[in-house]
Formats: sequence, C-alpha cells, structure tokens
Amino acid sequence: MTSSDNATVGSDVYYDPYDATIDVDPYPTWRRLRDEAPLYYNEKFDFFALSRFGDVEAALSDWHTYRSGRGSVLELIRANIELPPGIILFEDPPVHTVHRKILAQVFTPKKMNALEPKVREFCARSLDPLVGAGRFDFIKDLGAQMPMRTIGYLLGIPEEDQEAIRDRFDEGLKLTGDGTDLPTPDMSYSGDEFGEYIDWRAKNPSDDIMTELLTAQFEDETGTTRTLSREEILTYITLLTGAGNETTTRLVGWAGKVLAENPDQRRELATDRSLIPNAIEELLRYEAPSPVQARYVANDVTYHGQTVPEGSIMVLLNGSGNRDERRYPDPDHFDIRRDVGRHLTFGYGIHHCLGAALARLEGRVALDEVLQRFPEWEVDWPNAVQARTSTVRGWETLPVHTG
Repeated sequence: MTSSDNATVGSDVYYDPYDATIDVDPYPTWRRLRDEAPLYYNEKFDFFALSRFGDVEAALSDWHTYRSGRGSVLELIRANIELPPGIILFEDPPVHTVHRKILAQVFTPKKMNALEPKVREFCARSLDPLVGAGRFDFIKDLGAQMPMRTIGYLLGIPEEDQEAIRDRFDEGLKLTGDGTDLPTPDMSYSGDEFGEYIDWRAKNPSDDIMTELLTAQFEDETGTTRTLSREEILTYITLLTGAGNETTTRLVGWAGKVLAENPDQRRELATDRSLIPNAIEELLRYEAPSPVQARYVANDVTYHGQTVPEGSIMVLLNGSGNRDERRYPDPDHFDIRRDVGRHLTFGYGIHHCLGAALARLEGRVALDEVLQRFPEWEVDWPNAVQARTSTVRGWETLPVHTG
C-alpha cells in the first residue's frame, strides 16, 4: 500500500476544487477532511490536501518545500508549462524576492490608505444613482466597478478601457461543466493591450504605478542593476489588474450575502461604523475569496504518519483552516466582534498578499458606503448566481432588495 492509498484510510470523504456540487458549500466537506483525513489524497486528480489551520499555516510559510514556481493553481502545476517571469504568485526565491521587492515599494500600506477618498468617490459614483431604486446588485453595481476603477486609477488606465480588461480576466477564470474533468489553464492573456499605456507613460511620466515601474532601479538575481524590461512591466500590470479586481469583488459580494443572513449584526454595523474594520476581518476569515492554493512539493514530507513524496502536488485549503475548531471557537458562526487574530485568507510567509492593505481598505469603505445608503437589504435569491472557478469563490451576481 502506498502512502497515497494510506492518506484517507477509514474515511470515504471526497473533495476536489472542481466539483460544482461541493463548491456551492464546501464547509461540511472541509470539516470532514479536518476530522477524518487531515492529510487527504485525491486519486482522480492526483493531489494531496491539508485542511487544518496549523498544517496550512506552516506549509504556506515553508517555501523551500512548497514551491510556487510551477504555479499556485492545481491545473497549472499539472499542465507543467513554462510561466513568464514577473508573476510573483508563480515564483520562488531568488527571482521572487527581486520582483516582490519592487512591487512592495509601490504597494505600501501608507500609499494604499491614502487612496481612501478616491475609493469613497468610486463607491459613491456606483451607489448614488441607485438610492430609491429599491434594489441593486452587490457585484454588478459595486463589486465589479469600484475595485476596477481603483486599480485602473493606480495604474493610469483610462476608464473607457477598464471594463473590457476586467471582463477578459473574468472569462479566463470561469469553469465550465460539472467539474468532472481537469480544466485546461488559460494562459493566453498576454496583456498586450497594456503596451500602449506603457509606451505613453514612458514619454509622459506621471504619479502612478506605471511610471514607478518604468523608472524603478533594482538589482536582479544576477547582481545586475537595471530597470524592468517592457515585457516584465506588461506581466506586472497584467498580474496587478487581475489580482486587484477579482478577490475584492468577491469580498464585496460576501459582505452582501453574509450580512443579509445576519441582519442583527448588520444593524449593529449601521449604528456603529467603528465596528466595520473588524467585521471585514471576520468576513475575510468566514468566506475567504481565494480559499484554495496549490504547491509543488520539492522534497518528501510527513503529515499525520503518512509521507507525501517529492514531486507531488499539495493543495492548501486556507478557507478550511479559517473554519478550524482547533483555532477558532464556534468557527461556523459569523461574529463581527470576534477577536479574529491572524487568518489565512491573505496567505502567509513570502507569498502573503501584497494587496492586503488595499483589499481591506476597499472592503471597509464599500461596506461603510453601502450601509450609509442602504441599512437594510434582502438577497433576491432567484436571481443570485454563484461564480464557478477553481481558485476564487464568490458571486457572479448578487441582487438585493433594499426596502
């Protein structure tokens, strides 16, 4: 009997990130994984999975063992394709260290928090026309608009071009079918449409991220001091646009859904806005917009008495770790006053989300602006549609009645 046969001995629990039925509500399955198969093996797609908070946290911080250089998505690692440099999510040190350092200078918490007036303006522009309409959509009217405008503003992308770019990313993430087959990763998006913005900015520098990336001097992994190539900047911009849109959109949608289901806590927030930042942390814990990560295993590791051989793929269920009873009391209960501490939604270690400060800001401001105009809402369930992807989890549309 191999270690993979042994990993789920005594349990008939089944999990994979493509199963449409599980994805609707993965939490009961994840609870069974934590209790019955804390090291799980999926024979069909040939991957292992960790689901407990302590195991996931430790694995996320151990980049020597759990490598991102072949991708951080199961189907991408399985496809074994060469990835362009500059996608820091899919890199290991020393290259990752160099590229991340450049972006970290651009994405400081101080710079992100200075955006608050602009983010409020974007929210107001989306929400003000809807006051008195009796309904709005948390995704289409707000979640898909404000993050797009914010990242577009940061990068210097004209508003008339932002929607087409966002829609392209959305399409690339969507899963079709019932999840019985391994999807083919879509790496066709080259970001070519950003080229003209880069060329324009090179001749017309401004106070934006595009200009900072064009002028940043750094020492690369070979010890050479240089600026970024046009291709590297293209990759960065593509990465930032995708990451800047998707997960925050999901967070805004979860705020609409979870607070509709907890109207007493929503009323507390409407009455006392100082509770909003902690409510956002609890939302991030309770419904992680990106709940599943994957890594290539660089050397043999042992969990719960079983060996995971070098060359395996490990799926890290940070969304499950956030609901682990070993870490949080009554974890399936949403509580805006919970002492959340550290959750796993933004990852941990060298790949901790660079946009965490921006996502928190956008989530906090969006919720504040919604509550200011619509203290009460109910989800229009017949018209709500959950999104289908293998990497981010949330809503494609979430219409609500506002009274």
